[in-house]
Amino acid sequence: MRLMILLAVAGSLANGQQTLELTLKRAVEIAAAPDGAARLRLMRESEEQARQRERQALAALLPQVEGSYTVRSFTQNLQAFGLRFGEGLPVQIPSFVGPVNIQDARAAASLSAFDLAAIRRWKAAKAMTAAAGQEVQAARAQSEAAAARAYFNALRAEAAVQAAEANVALAERVLRRARSQKEAGTGTGMDVTRAEVQASQEAQRLVVAREERRTAVLNLLRVINADLATDVRLTEPMEWQPAEIPDLAQALAASKELRPEWKAQLARERAAEMNRRAAGAERIPSARFFGDYGVIGASTAVLLPTRSAGITVQIPLWDGGRRDARRAEARSAARAETVRTRDVAQQVELEIRVALEALKSAENQVAVARQTLALAERELEQADRRVEAGVAAGLEVTEAQARVARARQNEVASVFRQKTARIDLAVAVGNLDVLLSH
Repeated sequence: MRLMILLAVAGSLANGQQTLELTLKRAVEIAAAPDGAARLRLMRESEEQARQRERQALAALLPQVEGSYTVRSFTQNLQAFGLRFGEGLPVQIPSFVGPVNIQDARAAASLSAFDLAAIRRWKAAKAMTAAAGQEVQAARAQSEAAAARAYFNALRAEAAVQAAEANVALAERVLRRARSQKEAGTGTGMDVTRAEVQASQEAQRLVVAREERRTAVLNLLRVINADLATDVRLTEPMEWQPAEIPDLAQALAASKELRPEWKAQLARERAAEMNRRAAGAERIPSARFFGDYGVIGASTAVLLPTRSAGITVQIPLWDGGRRDARRAEARSAARAETVRTRDVAQQVELEIRVALEALKSAENQVAVARQTLALAERELEQADRRVEAGVAAGLEVTEAQARVARARQNEVASVFRQKTARIDLAVAVGNLDVLLSH
């Protein structure tokens, strides 16, 4: 699905479509695509490496078959081995033998009959593969969250530009009225100067807002791994939507089932435990079947079949303390993973608690900002009427206008904080799909 999205995007741009229309969901899907974020691609390679290490560990338990063909020529001094021939014998056997030519074509096979340490090492490798898979899911969630944050940041920058444009239009309207009142003799030069200063400040803020918008769009393109020269049109408005705030116990319970970082750490802890048990099993004897079959002779014209078969039992006795050191190292690694598991659990709980508090605060900030904007706009209307009636100076309009401008900026900022707080909570719980479905 994600690959099809990338191909569709590339095809539309190749066909001359210069503007890429992006929804939040589409931006997230592009970031999580196979050719999306670099971190996600690296984690997928790590998973593949872990999978191949698991295959290597399994290979120690599977049949091993190999073939060989040997051509050998040798000479030998039999007296060097204490052999004496010819004394009292009618036939003289020389002490020096050779050269002897041998050709040997053979197939050999072996199979583990019992090796508890190898079995546990394979299980440990399986657990590490599972951990790598969960790390891929964690990287995917982080890439999706980064894309969502970048998308909302671009929306915030777009909304800031719209607010700045509205403020410029308002400042120009106030300036035109101040000039008109001065020409009519009902205004002063000070009112015009104040209006000009305010209009100049709002124009400057508009320039800055447009620069920030372009920077935000470039950051979004970088996050989703798209061409930075692409023109982007964000199709979703920067609107406030009330969030469903779960209670702490519900969020913590959900994170135990959904959070990939937690699952990955549990898998690493299982792997460390299996490695510890594998190191302990190295004291247990192991057994292996073996056999070979082939033909041997002095030349290809005279080759006779030979074979051997049996079982080897290896009994560990003493290796200079190397196995004891491996067991101590494995026990230490297992204890370290247990500590990391507790630390991850505390970190997940901390992230959820902080995200919940941030979301609650952001919801209140949005409510206050919206109320403040409504009051500021009402104040501006009243100031306009008072100036039009000649019962107030133009200063009231200028001050009211400044408060409206600040209120608009605060509303945009508070809505953006609410959006990012929702993302943080979704990532902390491990269920970003809930956010994308709304």
